[in-house]
Amino acid sequence: MHFLAVRFRLMLALCPIFFLLLLSCKQEASPVITLEQYHQPHEAGVRTGGVKMIPIKTTQGEFKVWTKRIGNNPRIKVLFLHGGPSSTHEYWECAESFFPSEGIEFILYDQLGSFYSDQPTDSSLWTIDRFVEEVEQVRAALALDSTNFFLVGQSWGGILALEYALRYQQHLKGLVISNMMSDCRAYDLYADEVLAPGMDPKVVDSVKWMEANGLYTDPRYMELLMPNFYKKHLCRLEEWPDPVNRSFAHLNPSIYVLMQGPSEFGISGRLEHWDRSADLNKIRVPAMTIGATYDTMDPEHMRWMSTQMLKGRFLLCPNGSHMAMWDDQEVYFEGLIRFIRDVDLGRM
Repeated sequence: MHFLAVRFRLMLALCPIFFLLLLSCKQEASPVITLEQYHQPHEAGVRTGGVKMIPIKTTQGEFKVWTKRIGNNPRIKVLFLHGGPSSTHEYWECAESFFPSEGIEFILYDQLGSFYSDQPTDSSLWTIDRFVEEVEQVRAALALDSTNFFLVGQSWGGILALEYALRYQQHLKGLVISNMMSDCRAYDLYADEVLAPGMDPKVVDSVKWMEANGLYTDPRYMELLMPNFYKKHLCRLEEWPDPVNRSFAHLNPSIYVLMQGPSEFGISGRLEHWDRSADLNKIRVPAMTIGATYDTMDPEHMRWMSTQMLKGRFLLCPNGSHMAMWDDQEVYFEGLIRFIRDVDLGRM
């Protein structure tokens, strides 16, 4: 009887400890901020729905770029880099359906030359180095730092994110390279040797001939590419969502053709010889690469990229294409959110 009484008193004494342990586990799994905190404004004055035009200094003068901040989380701030070059933030609007419920702050952003930002015409501005310095100025203007700054780049944005990390990774908390290989020549080879053989040879010949003759503004050019390539490897949804259509409609062709080439079917512009494969081992921050089975990019190459970085992880979207955030949406955002949470909680 005395033994049972001692045991009962011991259990009572330990109960608060067990309760605190249980509470701490629940807190780790739940958002780190309250709903009220998440919706706190970042700045005093007129409320703009999070939109801020950020001045960017260049050798050709000062211009402004468009940003839109959603949410407020001192530990997690995700900056999205869109593709193209010169596409828009619009296709990233799908994040609005996933991040707020997780308490994740994120910033949509149109790079210089894109639709919502200033669009200077000096071609000397369209270089990787200049874009990297632009991202750094955006980071500083938004007060992002290594305690909270997650950089997510897709396609051309993946090139830009990797280049930024190689120069400024001291400011990063986490890095995501989505749907982009680390070698553009390998990307070109994948299009020619893997994707093209899956197309009608007559279509491939016509596309190549039109490109060689500079006829990529001819309506027939996109009429060939859309059903035979874009619908299979860019976005596989039967009907493309409005944000995707708006991004394509707002693309700046002068920058896109100069840097990428006339289409997503391989690469032939200023980026054609870009290759950072040998530098992946310099990435020390937690990083994730994202690939998709039907991508314009080789998913196995993107898996390999993750093994070359010190703290790398790979996410495969089995039903997705180049825009897997749309056509394999649940897998894409579940994996992206898990990565962000794991980095924030020190599990990477």
